[in-house]
Amino acid sequence: MDCGTYPVRPAEQAGPSREEPLTVTTSSPSHAEDHLGHVVFISAAAAMGGFLFGYDSAVINGAVTGIQKHFEVGNSETAFVVAIALLGSAAGAVVAGRLADHLGRVRTMLLAAVLFAISGVGSMFPPSIGVLAFWRVVGGVAIGIASVIAPTYIAEVAPTAYRGRLASFQQLAIVLGITISQLANWGLNQAAGGESTNHLGGIQAWQWMLGVETVPALVYGLMALSIPESPRFLIADRREDQARAVLAEVEGPGIDLDARIAEIRAVLHTAHKPRLKDLTGGRFGLLPIVWVGIGASVFQQFVGINVIFYYSSFLWQSVGIDESNSLLISLSTSIVNVVGTVVAMALVDRIGRKPLALAGSAGMALALGTAAWAFSFRQGTGDNATLDDTYATVALVAAHVFVFCFAFSWGVVVWVLLGEMFPNAIRALALSVAASAQWIANWAITVSFPDLSDWNLSATYVIYACFALLSIPFVAFCIKETKGRALEEMG
Repeated sequence: MDCGTYPVRPAEQAGPSREEPLTVTTSSPSHAEDHLGHVVFISAAAAMGGFLFGYDSAVINGAVTGIQKHFEVGNSETAFVVAIALLGSAAGAVVAGRLADHLGRVRTMLLAAVLFAISGVGSMFPPSIGVLAFWRVVGGVAIGIASVIAPTYIAEVAPTAYRGRLASFQQLAIVLGITISQLANWGLNQAAGGESTNHLGGIQAWQWMLGVETVPALVYGLMALSIPESPRFLIADRREDQARAVLAEVEGPGIDLDARIAEIRAVLHTAHKPRLKDLTGGRFGLLPIVWVGIGASVFQQFVGINVIFYYSSFLWQSVGIDESNSLLISLSTSIVNVVGTVVAMALVDRIGRKPLALAGSAGMALALGTAAWAFSFRQGTGDNATLDDTYATVALVAAHVFVFCFAFSWGVVVWVLLGEMFPNAIRALALSVAASAQWIANWAITVSFPDLSDWNLSATYVIYACFALLSIPFVAFCIKETKGRALEEMG
């Protein structure tokens, strides 16, 4: 059987999924364009959750060294504190859908903003490493909620003609959040004289790094207060007068509001809510297409991309680069990540998902292999480790090439594929399973890297390079191109 196909069951032909994005049938692109500026603002406000997603994920990078020194802990304890947030993220992603259906999309965004802010303040003043881990979990829950609610909301308010481009705001916001967090880390480190344990305003620099997150969290909350509730939720909540006003606001004056509301009501009435048993039936328990989604998620993480964003300052210090310069390198790789993401947004609908993924896999494998070769010349261990300038330069270039190749391919392509590749009736549940696998794979890489690097940094990068190589036949034989195909054609 082909990796990505399976027989469609009768239940899957019964009707659209509850999670299927709304389709505008009566408004035209010209009407949508009249309101595009307002819809762009609404989408950008929702995508601010993605910004916090990226910021919270990467801000720990600059604080790792300070946390180790302040609490006098080793690599294993540090890895636990860094990775524990990802388990919180998995929990947040699981409950986000139910919260959004119960509280509404906007209130769920406000809840995420509050959790982000509380986590920032709590992480700023932890009395122990265990308490810091707790506040990291709280921030992780907020990440999980934000990762689900932003694309859901954008899909429900965006006019059809612009849905794809507006949905891409989420990924762009994530990489911008990563970049700004690295810029803040570097700036605070410089203000503290190049040491994250030095004091600024009475507290250590690493504490400021974690606490500054409160500022964008408050911005997120204020922006969420300024946008309308999803018309789909309002209709489901029997508030059709408010839904009518929102639809007129985002879709333009040419829309037949009565027909549009009747259409949404009909979709909600006939929706089939998938259950776990709908994903079973394949040779290995789950349907083949679900395994493909899980495989894509796991490969995306097992190439080691988040080692760069969570541990790059630790990584470069482990080869003899001082803390200040290591944070500057982290900032430069984040900028490369933004550039690569913009390239992906420009190309993904032009040349397709598979060509981008294949090119990215080949580029990542080459870059990771080169970095592994350069790291093999590391001399010494711990604080006494050094790397000759020539090999350090090769490793730096390879790391930047790796980030660029990931950003223009797997960073964007996997999320696009996960939103497109599954049949209507199981799309939401299958995407949730694949996303959960991604969080778990992310956790596994994050928690294992410090010990692996202590064991053999070069061999660790060989492992990541092998996963990049294995992703090439996976894409070639298991991934089907979804460019230009209607969602109803998937299956």
